[in-house]
Amino acid sequence: MANEEDDPIIQEIDVFLARSLLEKLYLFQYPIRPASMTYDDVTHLSAKIKPKQQKVELEMAIDTLNPNYCRSKGEQIALNVDGTCTDETSTYSSKLMDKQTFCSSQAASNVSRYAAAVYKKGELHLTPLHGILQLRPSFTYLDKADAKHREREAANEGGDSSQDEAEDDVKQITVRFSRPETEQARQRRVQSYEFLQKRQAEEHWVHLHYYGLRDSRSEHERQYLFSQGHGLAENTELIKSPSEYLMMLMPPSIEEENEKPMAPSNVLSMAQLRTLPLADQIKILMKNVKVMPFANLLGLLGSGTDPTAVLRCVQQVALLVQGNWVVKSDVLYPKDTSSPHSGVPAEVLCRGRDFVMWKFTQDRWVVRKEVAAVTKLCPEDVKDFLEHMSVARINKGWEFMLPYDEDFVKKHPDIVQRQQMLWMGIQAKLEKVYNLLKEHLTPKKQEAQSAHPLLVSGEQRVNMAKAKVKQNFGQLEKEFQRQKAEMKSNDSSAKPDVANIRIKEEPVSVEEPMDTSAHEALNNGLVNGLHPAQGPLDPVNGHLPGGCIDRVAQELKAFVSSTFKKQFVLTLSELKRLFNLHLASLPPGHTLFSGISDKMLQDMVLDTGCKQILVPFPPQTAASPDELKVYALWEAGDTYDQHRQVLLEIFSKNYRVRRNVIQSQLSQECGEDLNKQEVDRVLKVSFCSLW
Repeated sequence: MANEEDDPIIQEIDVFLARSLLEKLYLFQYPIRPASMTYDDVTHLSAKIKPKQQKVELEMAIDTLNPNYCRSKGEQIALNVDGTCTDETSTYSSKLMDKQTFCSSQAASNVSRYAAAVYKKGELHLTPLHGILQLRPSFTYLDKADAKHREREAANEGGDSSQDEAEDDVKQITVRFSRPETEQARQRRVQSYEFLQKRQAEEHWVHLHYYGLRDSRSEHERQYLFSQGHGLAENTELIKSPSEYLMMLMPPSIEEENEKPMAPSNVLSMAQLRTLPLADQIKILMKNVKVMPFANLLGLLGSGTDPTAVLRCVQQVALLVQGNWVVKSDVLYPKDTSSPHSGVPAEVLCRGRDFVMWKFTQDRWVVRKEVAAVTKLCPEDVKDFLEHMSVARINKGWEFMLPYDEDFVKKHPDIVQRQQMLWMGIQAKLEKVYNLLKEHLTPKKQEAQSAHPLLVSGEQRVNMAKAKVKQNFGQLEKEFQRQKAEMKSNDSSAKPDVANIRIKEEPVSVEEPMDTSAHEALNNGLVNGLHPAQGPLDPVNGHLPGGCIDRVAQELKAFVSSTFKKQFVLTLSELKRLFNLHLASLPPGHTLFSGISDKMLQDMVLDTGCKQILVPFPPQTAASPDELKVYALWEAGDTYDQHRQVLLEIFSKNYRVRRNVIQSQLSQECGEDLNKQEVDRVLKVSFCSLW
């Protein structure tokens, strides 16, 4: 009340709503102009409009006699646009830029809040606006000038060439036949930017007549801004309460709501969902979840929902698989859609997904390769089908993601029977489409049961291995004692006091873990090059018995000699690998099973005439120490001994050498000119195991 007393009402004005120019009145916003220039004095040469697009073009004359007008600039622009010739197609017939075009654009998308007001004799007359257009200068004449410039350049270039060259210029023409346009392709074409631009360009211009501010026609049209009847009967919209009147005059803005970001399509608001009909709620839920038990579906729909109505609606959008509801294929792949991976139409996708669903009605497991072989679809589409309703299991296939719902099956036997009949019909269609065999129709329950025990956990495997060790330990111990007794009888001369010597034996523990060395597969049961249960030699206190060392040395020397005669250069790592392969090929009880150390192997390599090549590898190399030790046979007795020795000397100075350096060094040292093929042959023969 205090504020009202401070701001008293001075005058009350009657407000009238004029309807004569409803949906015809536009507000034009002109660009900024010089202060000395008013649009009342501007001559409008022409005007045209496209009503559907609400697009206007106005052509206004420019006062060339104004002292602010640059005449030389206007003549230059006219010359660039029209050239020297003057005809009906010229933009500036006076050879002077004496007019300018203005094009409109919509200033606001929603103009229902705006009106034009006229105040007269204590009355305010309002007329709603149909559009607000902003006029901006159009510079299409610059495009025309550029086109003229390109034409002149093309004419100049064409004039330089002779007439004969122009006649000889033959261009190849490619003829293409367009295929029939599909409905999906037509929809994409209609929604494209080029098509919309073409549609807008096809709308014809409607030419208008411009009447000045002081023209009699303008004065006549201006009278329509006033309400034709002041009676209250014709202005029933204003017989409202003050709040309703303000609401009509200033409706709430909806632009802010439109600017709010939309939620992702896969995110549901439960509050908005429950405002939809029950059938739409179930369809949206099943389309997003894809597989759901009936109890969970009832929980999402909220308390008080009739289960009978839910059952009636869910059967329209889902099928029963192992007591759970799976969304139908035609809901996920509507008509006139296609696969995002392969472009296959929706009908083919629905058949393939129905086949996967039907397979899960027969068994809990489905093999992806079998589905792909039957449906002939790409792997990405098949994977999408399986991910909708199953989970991948290693070494078994794809398992249905939910357990069998026995409660629903027991409570609703009529629904189950009806769904079984539907699946029988689907099976009959699939048999005709895919020509299914008996192996596809028969459930593989027995195979699944027989295959189940083969999947054993790691702990079970360890327990099984321990039990097997305990079972065979006694037999292995007897065999070991027998072989040890035979060895003692054969070497009694070298061990006169063998009865007084105590043999050191390590206890065997069943808790010892399995050996997982890198050479396990090559050793074939060897531990450090020795068969634990079949070795004929028994080291006594860590030493080999007399007479055995010579035999081991002879066998080892024979292996090293034969190996280096085949491969002249070897690393220690490669030599140990070949030695393990050699041991694996020997029969049980061979003398080399007594145990060969790395030092013994390297000493034997040097004794057979080989040399160690100290290759200067870079310090940051990732090679192991055994790979850095390189041994080579210095003299093999063939024609390439000298070449091989030169190569080894080269690589002892640098680990990486260019081919041309090797070629020049070989030619210099050996006194013969070697070509590229001969150098390659020398490298291949000498370093076949390394390069």
